Parts: sequence; C-alpha cells; structure tokens
Amino acid sequence: MADSLFRMRVRAREIAVNMPARGLLMSEIRKRLVNGGGFALATINLDHLVKLKNNAAFGEAYAEHDFVVADGNPVVWLSKLAGRPVDLVPGCELIEPLANMAAETGVSVALFGSTQEALDQSAAKLREIVPGLTIAAAIAPPGAFDPTGPEADQAIEDLRASGARLTFIALGAPKQEIFAARARDMMGDMGFASIGAGLDFIAGQQNRAPEWVRAFAMEWLWRMASNPKRLAYRYFQCAMILPQLAIRAVTDRSGQSTT
Repeated sequence: MADSLFRMRVRAREIAVNMPARGLLMSEIRKRLVNGGGFALATINLDHLVKLKNNAAFGEAYAEHDFVVADGNPVVWLSKLAGRPVDLVPGCELIEPLANMAAETGVSVALFGSTQEALDQSAAKLREIVPGLTIAAAIAPPGAFDPTGPEADQAIEDLRASGARLTFIALGAPKQEIFAARARDMMGDMGFASIGAGLDFIAGQQNRAPEWVRAFAMEWLWRMASNPKRLAYRYFQCAMILPQLAIRAVTDRSGQSTT
C-alpha cells in the first residue's frame, strides 16, 4: 500500500483506510460498475476497531475488502493526528448516491439484511427517490444468520440468481463484513457495500441524529441516549481504545514504529 494511506494497528493487525476521499471512492466504484468488476466496501469506525481486537475472522475479512473508508469522526481525527487526513464517509450516506450511480449505469441492486419489513419499506423509498432504479432482490436472513454457514451459501446463490450487481448489506459488524468478503470471493462481478443501519434509516425503522447534532460530531451521544442499554457499554469500550490509538497516530506522524 502507498505510504500516503492512513493505517491503524490493532494488536498485530493493520487496517488501512485506502479511500481517503469520497470523490475518489465514487470514481473507483463507477469504474467497476461500468466495467463489470466486483468489490467489497467497508466503513470503519471505533466499534469495528474494538471488535477487531478479539475477532480474527473479522480482521481477515477486512483485509480482503477492496475499499475501506472512515465512518466516524474519531477515525477522521486520528487520521489528522497521523498527518494523513481522510474524509468522513458514513456508510448510510453512501446508499442514495450509489443507488443513483447504479441507475445511471444500468446496474440492478439487491438489499440484504435487516428485516423484511425494513427492506420492503426502504426498497419502496429508494424507488421513489432514485428514478430508474431496479431492485432485483430484498432478502432478510434469520436473526441467527451465520455469515460462514450454509444459510450464507444459499444467500449468495440467491443474490447470484437475482442478476443484481450491487448489494447493500445491513447485517451489522462483524457479520456484514465477513459475509461481504466471502460473497466477493465467490462472485467477482458483484459489488458489496456494508452500510449497517442505513436501510433502517431509509425505511424509518430507526431515526438518525438531526443534522445539527452531526455538525457537532455528537451523533454517538444522541444514539446512546436513544438506546443506552444496548449502546452505553459499546461506547465505553470505544472510549477506552481511543487514547492508545491517538498515541500510535502521533507516533506514526513522528516517523517512529510501535508494536
């Protein structure tokens, strides 16, 4: 990888944000859609970095992704500390522009994950806001879905049979990234974009923080307040890992190496 990339080290594993700018990402994806190439896109944040510490399969899946962008202000701040700034590119904000790109290039899309109700509602909304968009499949796997098991094999075959060439995956980490890496390996002509709760936002099943909250980089606090039982410990773990990552970022900027 080029020296200009922003890298984060979690134990012995290195994760690189290899798409530092939103415009560059969109340009590369357009090329692949036009030329029939596949890809896997991951959007890294602090929660992913916490999970990467103790999940080898998650790390292996990340290493197989073609594109990695920064989904979260802490990752952007760390990139600035390291002297290699990257754009903030939340996965949920990629759905509409990628859907527009798919419609423009004549590529049909698939929705995978979440619940069937959310998929049906988000499909209807996407067809409304993206003229000419073809949604070839909307597949909601069971809640206990194993991204490496037989159900994943069947899902991959269903996606292949749909004729879609771009799939939005809404399983949450690490399932969506593990599934994306596996499906990408088996279907070289399909693109996979892991977008977390993005389809739930479009469907209205979950509400994203208001723009003014996002402008102050406080979306995490807004989300935690909306569901403290589920998110308080997650954000505590994120806060605990941040100082170590900041020290490494500053050390990298100074040209030193750490283990």
